[in-house]
Amino acid sequence: MGEEVAQQEFTREDRTRYREKVRRCLDVFARMLRESRFDADSPMTGMEIELNLVDHLGDPALKNHEALEAIADPDFQTELGQFNLEINVPPKQLRDRGFTEFEDGVRASLNDAETKASEVGAHMVMIGILPTLSAGHMSPDSLTANPRYQLLSDQILAARGEDIVIDIAGPEHLRTTADSIVPEAACTSTQLHIQVSPEDFSAYWNASQAIAGVQLALGANSPFLLGRELWQETRVPLFEQATDTRSEELKAQGVRPRVWFGERWINSIFDLFEENVRYFPALLPVIEDEDPLDELESGRTPSLAELRLHNGTIYRWNRPVYDVVDGVPHLRVENRVLPAGPTVADTMANAAFYFGLVRALAEHERPLWSQMSFSAAEENFHVAARQGIEAKVYWPGLGQVPATELVVRRLLPLARAGLDSWGVMPEESERLLGIIEQRCIVGQNGASWFAARFATRVAEHDGDRLAALRGTLNEYREHMHTNDPVHTWE
Repeated sequence: MGEEVAQQEFTREDRTRYREKVRRCLDVFARMLRESRFDADSPMTGMEIELNLVDHLGDPALKNHEALEAIADPDFQTELGQFNLEINVPPKQLRDRGFTEFEDGVRASLNDAETKASEVGAHMVMIGILPTLSAGHMSPDSLTANPRYQLLSDQILAARGEDIVIDIAGPEHLRTTADSIVPEAACTSTQLHIQVSPEDFSAYWNASQAIAGVQLALGANSPFLLGRELWQETRVPLFEQATDTRSEELKAQGVRPRVWFGERWINSIFDLFEENVRYFPALLPVIEDEDPLDELESGRTPSLAELRLHNGTIYRWNRPVYDVVDGVPHLRVENRVLPAGPTVADTMANAAFYFGLVRALAEHERPLWSQMSFSAAEENFHVAARQGIEAKVYWPGLGQVPATELVVRRLLPLARAGLDSWGVMPEESERLLGIIEQRCIVGQNGASWFAARFATRVAEHDGDRLAALRGTLNEYREHMHTNDPVHTWE
């Protein structure tokens, strides 16, 4: 989403031509799925981590441009808000100590970036929502100075026809409005990628959807927004509301939201791209010169630029990805469920649990999704976002069960078997899945630690909520830099 866009205004004719081009891309994609060879022989995994920037007090630091100049590393890129950065971790195979390489690389990059960014007064925090954000940070002035972000904001507001309403009720209640999509910038996530073949894609996507609720329960790390304690993973309702192009009337008519869990299990990756074209109008109708059919019939691999751009403006929690590397096409499942943080160790443990479990379920002889309704998976997702590590979820054969009990008794062995299938070293599996196990046993993740620590601090500060939030966030940062997993934090 950070690429430059030259065109800043769109006509009705642009939108008509774009729709036709997207449909042409979809037809070519269908033919490629039948005829082309996709790269899946040695599948890669990847990772992106979004970060927040704060000053020495713990308040947002609107300095991503200065921080990027100081860091001078192409793996770090801008994000939507001036208080955001993103690190794109080079993809790896998981066998032969892949997780160790992931972890060592991420820690080294973040430590180096923290040292350099601190010279311009910016410090990095891995957390799902920066708890010290205030209403003053929710203005268009906080958008990153990339014309694409402003254009996207303008297009969402124009499609909606009115200001964005944020209305979230948890232990406390927040209702506010915004005249830009800056509230989306408050949502910082960890995105996990799995490269798969066309034949296996539906199994991996369905499995990812089925376990999304469990992922959220274990990894929730966003309990505060604008000073209010809301959901354990407030990032979920905030993201859903901050990018909603629908008016209240369109919601009542059943129009699909752009942040979407989905509504059915799929049989092919084509199902998802076809839904994108059928249900969602273009936000950024930018047309490239390439004719995808000419490219394919000339023996080259089409970029399908319009189809990919359109897909990038539909925010599925598990998103299909078509990409081309060195002229060879490949497919990925992009898992967007998890928030950032709390530590690199926790992030790697979350990744190991996901990569292992999703492979075990995708390769199981009796698919989990044949025993579970799609609506039950979606309900699990939103219950887990509300309740975090204390959530109870539905699981076939067990009914309603605490997520932590489900993980310890049933899912960790599956995840371990899946990591074995990836060729992960046993010592890596034991260490990373051991972090997940202890998190379940202790019953503490990032959200529950932060909420409990805030409650103690606000009493110590005679009800001064901002002082308590700053103090808790700075304590969080200290723990984050130790890389001790969150279940060990006092």
